[in-house]
Amino acid sequence: MLPIEYIRNNSQYISNRLAVRGFTNTNIVDQILGLDDKRKEIQTQLDETKAKSNQISKQIGQLYKEGKQEEAEKAKQETGELKEQVKNLQQQMTDIQQKQQELLVEIPNVPHPAVKEGNTEADNIEIRTSGEIFPLNENALPHWDLAKKYNLIDFELGNKLTGSGFPVFKNRGAKLERALISYFLDMAVDNGYEEYLPPLMVNEDSAFATGQLPDKEGQMYRLADDPFYMIPTAEVPITNMYRDTILKAEDLPVKNVSYTPCFRREAGSYGKHVRGLNRVHQFDKVEIVQIQHPDKSYDTLEEMVQHVEMLLQQLQLPYRIMQLCGGDLGFASAFTYDFEVYAAAQQKWLEVSSVSNFESYQANRLKLRFKDDKQKGTRLAHTLNGSALALARVIAALIENNQTEDGITIPKVLIPYYGNSIIT
Repeated sequence: MLPIEYIRNNSQYISNRLAVRGFTNTNIVDQILGLDDKRKEIQTQLDETKAKSNQISKQIGQLYKEGKQEEAEKAKQETGELKEQVKNLQQQMTDIQQKQQELLVEIPNVPHPAVKEGNTEADNIEIRTSGEIFPLNENALPHWDLAKKYNLIDFELGNKLTGSGFPVFKNRGAKLERALISYFLDMAVDNGYEEYLPPLMVNEDSAFATGQLPDKEGQMYRLADDPFYMIPTAEVPITNMYRDTILKAEDLPVKNVSYTPCFRREAGSYGKHVRGLNRVHQFDKVEIVQIQHPDKSYDTLEEMVQHVEMLLQQLQLPYRIMQLCGGDLGFASAFTYDFEVYAAAQQKWLEVSSVSNFESYQANRLKLRFKDDKQKGTRLAHTLNGSALALARVIAALIENNQTEDGITIPKVLIPYYGNSIIT
C-alpha cells in the first residue's frame, strides 16, 4: 500500500508509472487526495470543537460557585451541543478513513523506473540464458509419462484422493522431492538464511499485509468454518512474522528461508499446457525472504538472483532470466525477475522462480519499520522474496532433461541427498 504523503508528493509520477502496468484508473489518486484534504479539514474542526468544549467545561464549576446558575446551565447546554458535534465529526472522520483505505488498497505498487511498459508475458525482457539445450532422442517422453514408467508420481491417485492438480509423489519420486528440498534448504542456510517452518494457514490480516487480499482472494483456498487461508507461498507467513515490528538498522538485512507446501486454486487454468506438473494446486517450494534497508534493496535483489542462478547451475538445468514488464508484474511488486527452465521433452520453458522487490509496499501494510540512526524517527523497510525453488516444475524439467536409455540420471550435486546416481 502506498503511503498518503508519498501519493501527495508524487501524484503525477505515480499516475505515469501505473500506466506502465496498464492501470488507467488514475482518478483514484485524485479521489484519495480529495478525501485526505477533507479529512484534514474535519480534523481541524474536531480539534477546535474539542478545545472549545473543554474550555467551557472548565468554566461551569466556577460559574456554579459564583452563583451564576443561569450562565452555568447555558454553558452546560452548549457543551452538550459541542459534544454532539464532536461525535458527528468523529463519525465523518471514520467514514472518510474507511473510504480512503478502500481506495488505497485498489492501487498496485508503483513499478521501478527500469520496468518497461507491456501487457503480457510476451512483452517481458530476456536478461540472459544459460546452459546448453541438448536434443533428446525421438523416443523421449514428457515427465508425466516418465513418472508413470518409473513409478515416481501418481496423478490418478491424487485425483481420487482430492482432485485434479494434487499429484501423489511416491517411492523414488518422493525421495527425489525430499532430496531437492533438503538441498535447497542447505544452500540457503549456508548463504546466511535462517530457517523457519511456519503454519500452512494464515488469517486475513496476514493475507492482507503481503498483498494477497483483496487482489488474489479468488486464487486462494479458504476454510469454510474458520477465517483462515491456505498459504499460496511461505512468503506470506514468513514476512508477517515482522508485522507491527520496529527493527534496528544494524539488524538489517533479515534473511529467512522456509520450505512449505503451497496451495493455489489456479482458477481458469485448463488445457494441454497445464498437464502433469506444469500447473498444480499443491506443490512444494523453498522460499527465501529478506527485509532490507531501502538504500540496499536492489543490490539485495541481485544477490537473491545470483542465489537462484547458483542452484540451477548446480542442477545443470538450462535456464533463462526474464525481467517482467509492467503488465505482468504482481500486484505488490515494484520489480520482478522470473526464472524459467527448459523442459526438453516438451520443448518449452517452465517458470520455477520469481524474485521480487516490493520496496516499501508490503512494509506499509505490515507496519514494518526500522530505526535509522541517520535521521529521526523510523522508516519503512523494504521486503523481498524469491522461490529457491518451486519443486514441481523443477522435477518436471529435471527428469525430462536427464532421461537416458538406462534411466534418469541424478545431477551430481543431488547424489549425496538422493543416495544414488540414477533412477532405473
